[in-house]
Amino acid sequence: MTIIITDEDVRGLLPMRECIEAMRVAFADLARGAAVNRPRVRYLAEHPDPQRKYLANVHVGAVPSCGIACVRAGSQVIRPPSAANDRRLYENPRPFNWGIVILYNIETAEPLALMHEFLLSGLRVGATTAMAIDQIARADTAMLGLFGTGKQARCALEAIQLVRPIRRVNVYSPTAAHRAAFARDMSRDGIEVVAVEDPRNVVAGADIVCCATTAMRPVFDGNSLEEGQVVVSIANSDVTNKRSEVDQQTYRRATTVIINDWESVIENDQTELLDPIKGGVISRDQVHELGDLILGKVRVSQPPRQEPGQGIIYYKNNSGLAIQFAAAGSIIYRKALAEGANKTIPTEWLGSDLSAYYQAGFRPSP
Repeated sequence: MTIIITDEDVRGLLPMRECIEAMRVAFADLARGAAVNRPRVRYLAEHPDPQRKYLANVHVGAVPSCGIACVRAGSQVIRPPSAANDRRLYENPRPFNWGIVILYNIETAEPLALMHEFLLSGLRVGATTAMAIDQIARADTAMLGLFGTGKQARCALEAIQLVRPIRRVNVYSPTAAHRAAFARDMSRDGIEVVAVEDPRNVVAGADIVCCATTAMRPVFDGNSLEEGQVVVSIANSDVTNKRSEVDQQTYRRATTVIINDWESVIENDQTELLDPIKGGVISRDQVHELGDLILGKVRVSQPPRQEPGQGIIYYKNNSGLAIQFAAAGSIIYRKALAEGANKTIPTEWLGSDLSAYYQAGFRPSP
């Protein structure tokens, strides 16, 4: 049987700490050349409403050490950015996210699960950010500056506080009610979350400045960065959309840029990084892949704070990868199976019966 894994299952079966470890496995496998990952494919198609577009978002890859291959297929109706709106708005006619992940058994090629991707999408991004922070940030990192108050920002804070002793978070978003609610919801024993009215107060004094927004343009002035800070951004451009949460000065201040995957930079034409390289703002030699840090091929550590000439480290969480869904999905699938998942469909419904061909000696290709 093939099981159905819902967002509620993901919430109950994948603690953030386990998701962080799954990302460590996935990126280490990728750096070793064992995992397979193709850069995400996104495309826009015409919609009956000329103000809207159909958006597809597809990831494919495999993590052999987990025994899982996967296809993530996102399907959305959007309102593209315009002069009146500087964000891409998701506007499915029904209030549903139609994205799904298919988990395949590498050994048998059978579909093991059909999995909702909405909650997992945020979890794996936050977990990957935390894994990067664990590689580069000082052990005593205690203050986080956070731009954004949505799903990605919540996951980022949840994950980062598991790998570093965060004590204070200054958070900003353009909507006062959103940042007030975020501060109320995310404050807990040992962590003070403060909604600030000026984005400059997010950067000032922070050990880590994390951008987790839907913004199309830079959310802070790179001149305001302080020596020795770590900067994180999640929003990236692709072939359908040009955007960046950081400005050219941030690149200029960076001694090192860490990315998830260089192939995605090229295939998705991520001009926010390619242009500074072409312009000599930063060199290609300063850009390293996250998996190489995990394997120890590259060593990067956060410099002392406030010492002149130290610069910053910039982690550009530059693309979602199929291996993230495969590695995390393997944990969720095995737990769901062990607990006796009761949402199932016959696996045969998802395949074509080729018994007659096999018996006749044929092995037809797909």
